[in-house]
This record gives sequence, structure tokens and C-alpha cells, in this order.
Amino acid sequence: MLDIIVILAYFCAIFGIGLYVGRRQDSLESYALGNRSMPWWAILASIIAAEISAATFLGTPGEGFALRNFTYVQLGIGTLLGRIVVGRLFLKPYYDYKVVSIYEYLEKRFGVSTRRWASATFLVSRVLASGTRLFFAGILLVLAYMFVAGQESATQGETVVIYIAALTLITIATAVYTTLGGLKAVVWTDVLQSSILFIAVFTTIGILLFSIKGGGTWAGAWDSICSTLGNTDYNPCKVEHLQPGKVFDLGLTGQGLVADIKNILGSEYTLWTAFLGATFLTMATHGTDQDMVQRMLAAKDNKTGTRAVILSGILDMPIVLVFLTCGMLLFVYYAQNGILPPEKQIEIFPHFIIHHLPAGVRGLLVAALLATAMGSLSTALNALATTATRDWYRDVFRPQATEAQMLRAVRVLTVAFAALLIAVGAAAAWYSVMDPTVRILPIALGIFGYTYGSLLGVFLLGMLTRTRGNDTGNIIAMLAGFIVVIALELGGRQELLPVIAFPWRVTIGTLATFLVGACFPGKQRG
Repeated sequence: MLDIIVILAYFCAIFGIGLYVGRRQDSLESYALGNRSMPWWAILASIIAAEISAATFLGTPGEGFALRNFTYVQLGIGTLLGRIVVGRLFLKPYYDYKVVSIYEYLEKRFGVSTRRWASATFLVSRVLASGTRLFFAGILLVLAYMFVAGQESATQGETVVIYIAALTLITIATAVYTTLGGLKAVVWTDVLQSSILFIAVFTTIGILLFSIKGGGTWAGAWDSICSTLGNTDYNPCKVEHLQPGKVFDLGLTGQGLVADIKNILGSEYTLWTAFLGATFLTMATHGTDQDMVQRMLAAKDNKTGTRAVILSGILDMPIVLVFLTCGMLLFVYYAQNGILPPEKQIEIFPHFIIHHLPAGVRGLLVAALLATAMGSLSTALNALATTATRDWYRDVFRPQATEAQMLRAVRVLTVAFAALLIAVGAAAAWYSVMDPTVRILPIALGIFGYTYGSLLGVFLLGMLTRTRGNDTGNIIAMLAGFIVVIALELGGRQELLPVIAFPWRVTIGTLATFLVGACFPGKQRG
């Protein structure tokens, strides 16, 4: 009962915020950008809430549990570098042109065809990526249902049905406050949701520390962790395992340059990936994705938006460290108590939440997971509906649409995209149930790799050159970037080409798109 009270209190809070801030909206810009009046600290909290999706909430502790090292955290180097580039290079042109959809910039720089291709690429990619991430939010709810129903397991068909029901409930709840309140509701609920998230995670770490042997004191907990990890590949108590080579993997094989390059391109977590792959990936997700940029455009000017996005990058590494630490403590807890963890890596943290946390705290963690899922989902719905309304409804189908008509359209489209995301989430649930070996982070992050290189390449072409690129050339370039990534992916699977890890896809696609696009002349930018 206490768990239910905590969860109901959370829902009452977010619906109340949505109703309150949704008053007096009279234009698409007020709905999509909150009249460009949001404070930097609220935008910062919103960025963090959107980044810590259900995939991160469940996947990062799972990585810590499985790998028992901190190699994943080095990607934070690239996420900070990428955000600095976004703040210094991307935001000023967006503000100068006063865009609502960032793809309007491409029309002003190149032409309407580039804008529409980029906008369509975003819409398809974001639906697939956000729908996949939505599935991850259902994991905890499915386990909770089985726990309450007294079931240890369910058939594959029953599990898929439970997933679909859970995803539908989460999406409908999110669509309600997003439709009512627009971006203001998204940002202010994100502030609440990020607060709940951190309270819940630190509470969990505290409980884990006191639950392991000798956990009454820091010294006792440390000795207990050291002894439990003593026979594993990674033990933070051993000095040799704290050397840079153990935390920061250079990806060198000692078998020559060609072997090193193959290993680096095929590795997800190396220092090269951190400085290059993660940087390009972050530039794409934070600079060319309407979902993330839209909240930065809600600030009063580009300097305020830049401050928020760079500070979010500074906070990214310690946040990931906290989640990885939680996963490593889960390994110690399960090992010391002889508990058999779930087969699926993505179910380890949810299993602990449902079966080993006390009432009240369990409700808080469920609310935290719902917060992460709904925070990233709400921004996706808002960005998808805004882009579709601005780039397609107004400019293609209803050029003479009034502000009232566009406001009505954006709300209808929010509901339509919610239905699409449920369908994609259901498909992801079916795939995961049928393939228990599926890994959470590569899927959630890897989807962007196929298309966002093309997006980033054409944006960089517009911002870094003055006389290169045109509509026809940009379309060819974007297709080239996509084809190169797909060819490398298929070649790697057939062992005809080196395997390319997901963080490198955007880098390769960006370079291919930029180089092909630069071959075509364009009008000089004013």
C-alpha cells in the first residue's frame, strides 16, 4: 500500500504541473518553446532527465554488474566535448534565425529539399529510438506485475501482452500532460523527475552499502567489497587495477597497426571512442536532434542555452559513475547472499528493486523509473509533434494555417506520435522476449548511428563552409552517409569488413556525408 501511495503522489504531481503551466497557450511557439523564458537551471535539469532514459537507468547498473569496471564512464569525455561544440557552434545560428524547428536553418542555408529530408530523417529515427527506449520502461512494471500476482515467470506470449499494457499506460499518462502543457510542462516535470531520480538512486546505494557484510561502516563495506571482488577480472582494491590502462582502454592489441585499428573500431568503450566516437555522437544527439535542442531554444538567448548544455556534460561523468557503482554493489550483494541473478542483464536492477527493497523505497524506485521514462518520452513527443507541425503541416499542407490551427494540430500530432511509439515499443518488447541475450545500451544508442551521421554531416556542411553544398548535393550526401554505415554494418556481420561498434557509426556517417556534400558548390552564405 505504501508503494502505491508513493506512485500515486508522483502522478498527481506531474499532472498538476501539466495543467498549471498549460494555461494561456495561444501559439505554436509558446507550446514548443515556452515563450523562450525558461531559466538555465531548469533547462539543465530537463536535459539530464531526458538523457537518463529508462535505458540508462537500467542499462548502466547492468553494465556495472556485468563488467565490474568503469570503462563505460570514459565516454563522458566525448559527451562533454560534443556539448561544447554544440553550445559554441550550433546554438547561435539557431537563435539568429529564430527557428522553432531546427531544420528551418537548413532551408535558409541550402533550400527546402534539404530541410524536408533532414526533418523526415529525424522523425523516423526519433520514433524508432524513443519507441525502443519506451520498451525498457516496461521491464520493471512487468516484473512488478509478476511479483504482485505471485508468478515467478510467464509464457512468452503472456509477457509480451503485459509489456504492451505497461507501455500503453506509461505513454498515455505522458501524452496527457505533454499535450496539455507543451514544453513548459515537459521542462518543469523534468525538474521534479530528475530530483526523484537522484533521491531514489542514492537511497538504493545507501541500502546496498548497509546490506553487504560489514556495511555498518565505510571501512567494513570497503573490506567486504574487496574480498568479494578478489577473484574477478576487476577489483578496485588492487592498485594495478586503478592504473589508467585499466580504467581507460587504449584498444591496442600489440599485433600491429591494422589489428589495432580493427580493434578500436570494433570496441564500444576505448579512449579513442571517448574522444572521437562519443564526441560525434553527442554533437548529433544534442545539436541536430529537435528533441534535445528544443529545450535549449527555450532559454532567453544562446548564451543561456550554452551554459545549460555544457554544465549537463560536466555532470554526465559523475552521474554515470553513480549508476556504475550501483551495479557493482549489486554484484557484491548478490554474490554474498548467494542470490541467482536474472539471466537478462537488463533485469538485474529491476529484480533487486522488486524483490529486495523495502516498501516505500520500492515505490520510490518505481516512481524514479517512471520519471526517467516519462521525462525522455515527453520531450520526444513534444519534439516530434513540433517538427511535424512546423515542417510539414504548416509548410506543406496548410501554408495559411493560423496560430490556433497550428496549436490544435500540434496537440493532435502529439497523440498520433504517442500511438506510433507504443507500436515500436511493443515490437521491441517482442524482440527482447524472443531473444534473451539482447543488450540494452547498444540498441538504445545504436539506432541513431544509422541516420544521425547524415544529419550531423549536412549541418556541419552548413556551419563550417560558406560556398559548399546545395539541395541536390545534400540529398546525395545524406544517402551516401547512410549507405556507408549500412555497408560497413552488413560487411562486419558477414566478416567481410571490420566490425564497427555503435559509437563509431555516427562518426563515419558524418565524415562520408560532409565529404560528399562538399563536392557540390552552393551559394555564398551571407
